[in-house]
Amino acid sequence: MIVRIAARSEEFFRRWLPDPFVFAVLLTILTAVAAATWVGAGPTEILGGWYDGLWMLLEFGMQMVLILATGYAIALSAPVAGLIDRLAKKVNTANAVYLTVLIVGNLLVLVSWGWVVLTAVLGRELAQRVRGVHYPYLVACVFFSSGSWVAGLSSSIPLLLNTPGNFLIDAGLLPATIPISATLGSPLNLTVIAVWLIGGPTVMWLLRPRDTAIEIDQLRTGSDAAKEKTVAEEAEALRDPEPILSDRLNHSAVLQLFVVAMGLAYIVMHFARRGFDLNLNIMIFSFLIFGMLLHRTPICYVTAMARACSNISGIVFQYPFYAGIMGIMMATGLGKAIAVWMAS
Repeated sequence: MIVRIAARSEEFFRRWLPDPFVFAVLLTILTAVAAATWVGAGPTEILGGWYDGLWMLLEFGMQMVLILATGYAIALSAPVAGLIDRLAKKVNTANAVYLTVLIVGNLLVLVSWGWVVLTAVLGRELAQRVRGVHYPYLVACVFFSSGSWVAGLSSSIPLLLNTPGNFLIDAGLLPATIPISATLGSPLNLTVIAVWLIGGPTVMWLLRPRDTAIEIDQLRTGSDAAKEKTVAEEAEALRDPEPILSDRLNHSAVLQLFVVAMGLAYIVMHFARRGFDLNLNIMIFSFLIFGMLLHRTPICYVTAMARACSNISGIVFQYPFYAGIMGIMMATGLGKAIAVWMAS
């Protein structure tokens, strides 16, 4: 029955659910219409608010790009790959694979939502080593395990609210920063994390396939056979056959580790002075420094970031549209009208 429901759900969403960018466009149109009909805003006011708003979230959008890319780059490092390999060697049954992915995946994304890639890599490695793993269900486990990020350390809104000079403060919507003790560290958020970590894997475990297994080898295509180069292998392939100065600088661990030492010193200084004070900037900076440390050389880190940035296109061109929607609501008074209506 579960298989039939899943198949029907997949077909329904494939037919009716468009790309996320379409939602951004539809919401822009809906907001403009609401501004005109609800608060009586004119075309000039709506268009001006929309255009001005497009540029309001550039800093926030860049922060989102960096928190994803720098977290992803850490996931691509050789030490992390070694940890995944050692963990994969200790898992021997299909049921153990499911539980490992669900538990480890939830813990990883509590640190960074970009680390869902680690869960995906771990799941793929386990599926290739253990017989009897239902791979489509395992993919669902990976996806499900990424849900806890919103309550974790890289949750964008709590970190934004604690970031000095954020766009909400600049716009006069927020009088001051809100510490993470009131958001991520609140009893409500900690309760949500506990319920998710216990209840989520339990529900997924009860839904696991018991009769059939669609293994990864059955789903491979011809192009899947070639093993992707590691970041270190790709960086080494870029080395010039002659011993030239540019290559020595590109592969110099000394240069990178000097900057890493500076970064680690600042991170220690930050937390020594402010306690466990997390915001978007210090999280991104920490990911950046630890990523450079794990990749060791400039060319390896550049290669890792090039791969990580292949996943950011949605953030780059969709965030301005979300900001434009916010601009219309602020310029026309629609946002205030909605707030008053909801409060009443």
